[in-house]
Amino acid sequence: MKLAFIIDPIHQLDPCHDTSVALMEAAQILGHEIWVTQANLLSVVEGKAWAVLERVELVPVQLVEGRYLAVNTWYKLSNRTALCLETMDAVFMRTDPPVTVPYLYSTYILDYIDQNKTLVINSPSGIRAANEKMYALQFTKVIPETLVTADKQLIRQFVEAKERAVLKPLGNKAGEGILILEPGDRNFNSIVELSTLQGRMPVMVQTYLPEAKEGDKRIILLNSEPIGAVNRLSAHGEFRNNMAAGGTVAQTEITPREHEICAQIAADLRKDGLIFVGIDVIGGYLTEVNVTSPTGVREIDRLDGTRLGHQVIQWIEQAKK
Repeated sequence: MKLAFIIDPIHQLDPCHDTSVALMEAAQILGHEIWVTQANLLSVVEGKAWAVLERVELVPVQLVEGRYLAVNTWYKLSNRTALCLETMDAVFMRTDPPVTVPYLYSTYILDYIDQNKTLVINSPSGIRAANEKMYALQFTKVIPETLVTADKQLIRQFVEAKERAVLKPLGNKAGEGILILEPGDRNFNSIVELSTLQGRMPVMVQTYLPEAKEGDKRIILLNSEPIGAVNRLSAHGEFRNNMAAGGTVAQTEITPREHEICAQIAADLRKDGLIFVGIDVIGGYLTEVNVTSPTGVREIDRLDGTRLGHQVIQWIEQAKK
């Protein structure tokens, strides 16, 4: 197979952490061609999606005494060439959020791939439909109490009723801009005004889950089925559990409640073409559905001895038969 990955510039990726690299490595090991491009190198030509691509060869990381090690020059790129994306068997859209206007335009370009010929992971329309904070709101039985608004008074009423809440910008990633709100905080008004751009930008406010101290679990789903999980723990002096915020990871299992959550969302993920997804769960509650560039595969493989990247590529092999 020929697989294209739409990623951030490859030199910016961390081969010991990034799931995109894990997927590309798995594809190479299984004998497939890997090509890379960036969202700004996509075009529509005569009604078809094209990209300027480079073929990449990787030196896979090695797991040594529980740590991944990579060589300094871990990838080699070919010369750039323009290709119709329908010449690929599958295209992975794995550009990191935020989902800006240029990001949205790139998904519109990907709409011009005939998915009867080339599998797009994740579906461009699915990415547009699934804001990673808002998408979870439809699953009311498995999410914490949640408010989405730009109205400062509504936010204050919610926080006073719950005594403590978490404010999340709707478009950020990796824990950026997440804040704890308490009604007695003298900075309350300033926090809300800054976060909502003076009432012009809605934010998400969720009741604070004390179980967050025990970790924020990332569960990876492939074609709506959970295939692995990792627990993320906050660094000292930090309430956010995100790895990008200095959090650590620990081995974990998927609980019956978490299997129930996966079952609750499965039909919608399939309907929206969201094949490779990472959900976040705290204390048995779904908090986010990550569809743009979900990560966690390296950490799960390291802790559990799994090969999730291989599972993903083998699933594509079967889907293309």
